[in-house]
Amino acid sequence: MVKTTRRLFLAAAGTLAAPGLVRAQGTQPIRIGEINSYTTLPAFTIPYRNGWQLRVEQINAAGGVLGRPLEVIWRDDAGRPQDAVRLAGELLDSERVDLLAGTFFSHIGLAVSDFALQRRRLFVAAEPLTDALVWEKGNRYTFRLRPSTYMQAAMLVEEAAKLPARRWVTVAPNYEYGQSAVKWFKQLLSARRPDVEFVAEQWPALGRIDAGATVTALAQARPDAIFNVTFGADLTNFVRQGNTRGLFERRTVVSLLTGEPEYLDPLGDETPEGWIVTGYPWDQINTADHVAFRTAYQRRFNDYPRLGSVVGYDTITAIAEAIKRAGSLETERLVEAMRGLPFTSPFGRCVFRAIDHQSTLGAFVGKTALRGGRGTMVEWRYADGANYLPPDDEVRRMRPQTT
Repeated sequence: MVKTTRRLFLAAAGTLAAPGLVRAQGTQPIRIGEINSYTTLPAFTIPYRNGWQLRVEQINAAGGVLGRPLEVIWRDDAGRPQDAVRLAGELLDSERVDLLAGTFFSHIGLAVSDFALQRRRLFVAAEPLTDALVWEKGNRYTFRLRPSTYMQAAMLVEEAAKLPARRWVTVAPNYEYGQSAVKWFKQLLSARRPDVEFVAEQWPALGRIDAGATVTALAQARPDAIFNVTFGADLTNFVRQGNTRGLFERRTVVSLLTGEPEYLDPLGDETPEGWIVTGYPWDQINTADHVAFRTAYQRRFNDYPRLGSVVGYDTITAIAEAIKRAGSLETERLVEAMRGLPFTSPFGRCVFRAIDHQSTLGAFVGKTALRGGRGTMVEWRYADGANYLPPDDEVRRMRPQTT
C-alpha cells in the first residue's frame, strides 16, 4: 500500500482534520466523529480514509453543508470493541462531534451501535457486515451503508445454485461476520437446492489461520465445492496452501469479498482462476458516476481506488445528504432524515430503507482471473442491493419492534 507510513503515524496522534477545510467567518464546522481499525486492517481502512477525505474536500469546496464546512475527527480503535466504545464517548463528550460514523469489524460495529442507542446519537455504520446490526440488534440510531452478509450471500447463492455441486464445505473466521455469512449461505442455498449437503466446517481464528491444517481438513471431507469467507492475510495464506496441496483442483470455490482489490491484489500471480466472488472491478466500470469518482480519486492520491475508497466516499455523501434533508444537526431530525434517504454512489442511486436502516448499495459479482500476473474480475455484473433483501414481513419478525 503506497503512502501509508505518514498516515499511520498521524493515526497515533489521534486526529486529522480533513484537508480542504475552510472555516467560514463566524461558522463552526459540522463535526463527524469517525472510528475505524486503521492499524489493524490498513489494506481496507487507509483507502477508506482516502475516500472520505476526498468527499469532504469536494463538499467543502462547493460551500459545505447548510453553509458550514464538514470536519472529520477520526480515531483508531485498534480492532478492540472496548476501545471503540471508549473513543466514541470521547468524541461525543470532549470533541463535541455531531454524530458518529465508521467501524470495520462486525463485533466493533455492534458495540458502537449499542453505545449510540444508549446515548441516543446517530451512528452511520460504514463497513461492518453483520445482519444483527440492522435486524436482531437494530436500533433507531444506527444505519448501515455496505451490503450485509445476507445480501452478499444471496448474490453468491444465485450463482452457487446453478452449480452441479452437492457436497459443500465452508471456511470462515470465527467471529460475528464469519458466523453470519456461513449461516445465511447455508440457509439460502439449501432453500434453493434441497439436494445439497454441508459436510464440513472450518472456523480459524481471525488473523491466526493455520492454513495447512485448514486445507487438509477440508480436503478430507471430499467436497464438490467450497464456500470461503476468509479475507486479508488469512485469505492469502489459505490460497497459498490450497494451491500447494491441490484443494481447488476440480472444485468450485464461492468466495465472499475476494474480488475486492484490497484482498485480490496481494495474491498476485497466485490468484486462483474461476472463483465466484463478490468484489470491485475498479478499472472496468465506466458509468458516468464511477468515472468521475475514479478520475478524482486518482488525481488526488496518485493511486487507484479500492472498495474501501467507495465506502468512505459514500459514507460522507450519505451524511451530507441527511444533514441537508434534516436542515438541522438535531439527532432526532437527522434520524428521520436518514429513513428512506436517497443518495448517489459511484455505483448509482441508493436508498437507506426506512424499515431496517439498511442501504441498498450493491456489489459486483463475477469470477476471478489472472491477467498479466495479477488478479482481476471477469464476467462480472452489478447486483443492486435492493434485489437481495428479505421481504418486509421477515424483517419485521427479526428486528425489534421497539426501535
